[in-house]
Amino acid sequence: MQRIAAQAAKPDGSLRLAVAYSGGLDSTVLLQLARNFALQNASHLIALHVHHGLSPNADQWAAHCQAQCAALHVPFESACIQLASTAQDGVEATARMQRYAALGAMAARHQIDILLTAHHQDDQAETILLQLLRGSGVAGLCGMQQCHQAPQLLGSDTLLLARPLLDVTRAGLEQFAAQHGIAHIEDESNQDPRYLRNALRLKVMPVLEAYFPGYQSRFSRTAAHAQSTLELIEQLARDDYLHCQVSPASATLDAARLHNLPDTRQDNVLRYWIAAHHKKMPSTARLAEMKKQLMTARDDAQVCVKHGDMEVRRYRQQLSISDCFTVAAASESFAWRGEAEIAFPAFSGTLLIDPVSPGQPGIRREWLLQQQLELRPRQGGERLRLAANRPTRDMKSHYQSHGIPYWMRDRLPFVFAGGELLFAAGIGVHGSRLEIADDCVLLHWTPAVEKNE
Repeated sequence: MQRIAAQAAKPDGSLRLAVAYSGGLDSTVLLQLARNFALQNASHLIALHVHHGLSPNADQWAAHCQAQCAALHVPFESACIQLASTAQDGVEATARMQRYAALGAMAARHQIDILLTAHHQDDQAETILLQLLRGSGVAGLCGMQQCHQAPQLLGSDTLLLARPLLDVTRAGLEQFAAQHGIAHIEDESNQDPRYLRNALRLKVMPVLEAYFPGYQSRFSRTAAHAQSTLELIEQLARDDYLHCQVSPASATLDAARLHNLPDTRQDNVLRYWIAAHHKKMPSTARLAEMKKQLMTARDDAQVCVKHGDMEVRRYRQQLSISDCFTVAAASESFAWRGEAEIAFPAFSGTLLIDPVSPGQPGIRREWLLQQQLELRPRQGGERLRLAANRPTRDMKSHYQSHGIPYWMRDRLPFVFAGGELLFAAGIGVHGSRLEIADDCVLLHWTPAVEKNE
């Protein structure tokens, strides 16, 4: 516990801990240990309980947990969730996601530094075996980490998720509870073999224990070896990713550089790239299909491969990744009141209004404040002249000369003033409105997809 606490302690030594407390054996032992640690180290501790409502005994469990915390003088908070299973997610997966989301929300309210969960060595062995049966790669064999951040689960980039009991078997926890007279509840659903993890615990693990006593520690060693291997794989992926980037500041990949890598390293880079954008990882078969479409297309082809909520596209030998996008259906009228930026969620972007440097051309601020403005989606036929001494050109010509990929063009809106085109996102301001004067501004557009880069 001390080593875990050191990862989040503040300069003044203060630390705010929370225990995910269900009332079962594992979390009850953890609560007792955490309370002892908090008392010895003057740390703040709270117990967080999630009420799923799945069991008819759920209300009694919540009351038991609250009473136990009162007896230990540990603050207690409970959150109720409504479990709604979908066609894609089973009850176990849905309950897990909603439970962690609720724990993360409660931890955020209490400014918690570390959320402690009671996963132990038997849980680790079950997790690794499940991943093996699902055909997972090295990352799956790593099992559960003892301490890490989990923003997608907990909704926080700073909260640490820690499992201090990963080196302890369930038998060890049972022995500790018996020695210290620790009371806990039994969840009847743990005996239901319809749930896959329960089936392993009840039917498979006893057989493993009979033929391979102490198998849990061997699984833990496998997880440690897999973690070392994964770190080497990730380092190689980072190096190859940097090599394949179009530019250091870009999340766009050069298709030719990627193609020159061996197949396994291509897959490694693509997985690293997708993970960096926090997108759902495709299966091995799906990744192979995506790569085939992206890498074997003609140089002048316009390729778009969708997976989940992401789109991967190829344009001019470059691969880009973004959220799936729906073009805004209608225009939006607005007036500028002097703000530095105006967000337009329907257009998935933000209009920036920046002052120009002295001597540089821009739009008169006073004139712009008086205009009734309109943000419009691309409709076709728009034409723009960027300066008085330059010709008026259609938008396709502007997009091509600026190197704007075809798939980005429908995402870039136009600003009209008094029915006349004033600004084209990604291109610039109409030259007829540019002048060098005091107190001028320029318009810029920031698409939401850039936040992924």
